[in-house]
Amino acid sequence: QEQVVESGGGLVQAGGSLRLSCAAPGSLFRISTMAWYRQLPGAQREVVAAINGIGGTIYAESVKGRFTISRDSAENTLYLQMNSLNPEDTGVYYCNTYTKSLYSWGQGTQVTVSS
Repeated sequence: QEQVVESGGGLVQAGGSLRLSCAAPGSLFRISTMAWYRQLPGAQREVVAAINGIGGTIYAESVKGRFTISRDSAENTLYLQMNSLNPEDTGVYYCNTYTKSLYSWGQGTQVTVSS
């Protein structure tokens, strides 16, 4: 399995913004619905948002109106714009195909939101 590489995480104050990126190799990206997942402390990994090949999106209730998922199929890159961050968004963020993880999981990117 090919592996994705996530980046863009960091430490931000509550109310701030971050933009995450995910580089995904091969043609699988262009034909797949892609998703951002996150693992909050002490919790299982969960879907944050997903986007299909024609731009259709879904979001977890907890991030609706604050996060925006997008993709650049020419660059094989998935993005997650995160605004109005709060401490409950702190965790490790991953990308992969939705819902089966057809890529090997990357290291993820840590997002820490301070109050």
